Amino acid sequence: MRVVVGYHHSADAAHKLVPTLAGAGHSAHPAPVADTAALTALAATIAHDYGRCDALINCAGITRFVAHTDLDALDDELIDTILATNVRGAFAAVRAFRPLLDKSSLPGGGVVVNISSTAAEIAMGSNVMYCASKAALDNMTKSLARALAPRIRVVSVSPGFVDTNFVKSLDKAWRDEQASRSPLGRLATPQEVAAAVAAVIATLTCTTGSVIKVDCGRTLG
Repeated sequence: MRVVVGYHHSADAAHKLVPTLAGAGHSAHPAPVADTAALTALAATIAHDYGRCDALINCAGITRFVAHTDLDALDDELIDTILATNVRGAFAAVRAFRPLLDKSSLPGGGVVVNISSTAAEIAMGSNVMYCASKAALDNMTKSLARALAPRIRVVSVSPGFVDTNFVKSLDKAWRDEQASRSPLGRLATPQEVAAAVAAVIATLTCTTGSVIKVDCGRTLG
């Protein structure tokens, strides 16, 4: 596939990523998901350059650590920012790219993959509204899967704790304790999350409206 890397504030990182990707024809473009006009312009650019969109990965997200008991610290501005990015932004991207996804010739049709979180199910995460936003995203996945079938599939990939560079930088004892809470005794890797996304696109062609967990069984309790 030819990959379009969207970005908001991370232009340098996006443009550095493009030449590292296998194959040719990749590009990077601004994609501030809270700006519907910008998404519409991006869709027009991709229509001109590529003619269609086979897979849309909604992975933009924002949060801030706020204790669940501290209701006052979860102010209206932060709530609005989280919902605008994590929920409205994902919907706006689907709305903008629907005509291009309709043109996909992939087996199973075009596909939207929403990057969710197990916080949607267990209500444990960086703050109350982040958890709520991911629950809304999973619910929206199901609604859109029904609304856009049969031409477009919509699936949530839902990671738990993932052993990213950020997580590796945290206290090792805390990280090990988090890993021990899962039946597999470890954290998921970024590569495993990516593999789940790739599987949804290329292999699980009859799957739509599902929430696929990548959490080493953490939600089993």
